[in-house]
Amino acid sequence: MLHPAKKRGHFKKRAVVLLSIATATVAAAVTSPAGAAPSAATPAGTTPAAAPAALRWTACTTPRYPTLQCASLKVPLDHDHPAGRQISLALTRVPHTAATSQGPLLVNPGGPGGSGRTLAGYIASALPKDVAAQYDVIGFDPRGVGKSEPTLDCGPGHFTPVRPDSVPLDAQTEQANLDRVKSFAESCQTKHADVLPYIGTVSAARDIEVLRGALGAAKLSYFGYSYGTYLGAVYAKLHPDRVHRLVLDSVVDPGGVWYEDNLAQDQAFDARHKAFLAWVAQYDEKYGLGTDPAEVEERWYAMRDSLRATPAGGKVGPAELEDTYMPGGYYNGYWPVLAEAFSAYAAKADPKPLVAAYERFGAVEPSAGNSYSVYTAVQCRDSAWPKDWNQWRADMWRTHAKAPFMTWNNAWYNAPCVFWRTEPLAAPDVTNADLPPALLLQATDDAATPFEGALSMKGKLKGAALVVEEGGGNHGVSLSGNKCLDEKVGTYLRTGEASDATCAAQPAPKPTTSTRAVPPSAGGTALHGLLGFRG
Repeated sequence: MLHPAKKRGHFKKRAVVLLSIATATVAAAVTSPAGAAPSAATPAGTTPAAAPAALRWTACTTPRYPTLQCASLKVPLDHDHPAGRQISLALTRVPHTAATSQGPLLVNPGGPGGSGRTLAGYIASALPKDVAAQYDVIGFDPRGVGKSEPTLDCGPGHFTPVRPDSVPLDAQTEQANLDRVKSFAESCQTKHADVLPYIGTVSAARDIEVLRGALGAAKLSYFGYSYGTYLGAVYAKLHPDRVHRLVLDSVVDPGGVWYEDNLAQDQAFDARHKAFLAWVAQYDEKYGLGTDPAEVEERWYAMRDSLRATPAGGKVGPAELEDTYMPGGYYNGYWPVLAEAFSAYAAKADPKPLVAAYERFGAVEPSAGNSYSVYTAVQCRDSAWPKDWNQWRADMWRTHAKAPFMTWNNAWYNAPCVFWRTEPLAAPDVTNADLPPALLLQATDDAATPFEGALSMKGKLKGAALVVEEGGGNHGVSLSGNKCLDEKVGTYLRTGEASDATCAAQPAPKPTTSTRAVPPSAGGTALHGLLGFRG
């Protein structure tokens, strides 16, 4: 799930209370997924799909992942008409090596629009060896994404710099942004009208069920980050009897899909940005921007104002500056690089490090046109968005007054939904009493999926355990260097046992001497590169 969480002390207190009263251990049944299981449910009013053909796996090894395999799966474009047009999903697999297998473990990095093919190798290598050996770890590009076919790319060049200032201080700037997002929505409709009605979370969840059948598995396990937590919860709602294990890391609030969730992100990202600025203030001897966080914040916004008049390197205006610093809300391992760029510009009048930071974190690569197109198609299809721009304007200015860092940037990122022609669906209620106990993991100060969402999801999944990273602010916290969290994941996937728990956050990074370096103490660099910045 997108971008703009807020450091909310009352969330922390609620977590302590929750975890202090929920001490009983929950355990999933350890029945092998290879055993018999009842038939999976088919959504009401739909036609059951024919049994999919067995997958043909071929080697697609890399130096890092020497056992990686690839395959392609045909699924119906419209699951209600399974004999109609077929599309393909691109898959990867790291096969199990143990004598006894616990079946497939599907992994998803979020988004929507994130490619999961590389994540399979990462998860298989990051899990304890004995656990990874028991699973076929499977990555996949959801429909419309990456190597799956057809792929969406609605508006190449949509993020070409320099964009209009995201904060519409005048009517002309607001109209320029509206024209831009309307053009993207219309381009998407023109290029992909035949597939847009079938790009959404429910369709993707039904694809997972076809994949399970093609794998020949009675049950499957699922490990999702960010938006991937919502996709996993929707699949589990449709097919609870097909779920063996369910790991949800950095959890989407299922009650806010998607307009309200994005408003919550705005405030959360602002708080996380303030945490970054306070960290910069701790190291005034290094960065020379002041020892008072409020003073450092003033200098950051002064930099933003300066870039409105003269974009750095002809590339970095206010909107691009926000794009560059927003990844720091996802992962504090980037803070030293971002602080160096800030210091060079504000204290030394040198824009080059800022431009380099934009190229690294903010600039959109050609492949991102695909991921953003799928992101938009899924979000606009999954649930209803306000169609009256006056409501958006009022909500954004109200939120911007409290949280100016990313509110308007986030609004324009999602605003194509104002002009979306494909009729929205009603978001499913993921409440589930028929599921084996799930494992949820959440940092208290996560920006992209605020802590409140994990509490909401836990309340909807009967028997679920919540492991909280107390004081953590990163998005995507397991298998990224926190030994306590990683042990909880390993135990759960090994035995099905989990209980509510609290883990301490990893230490904040230290300043580095190079703008290219990411400190080893930060941890999780490889994972966060796979998860991306707006997913």
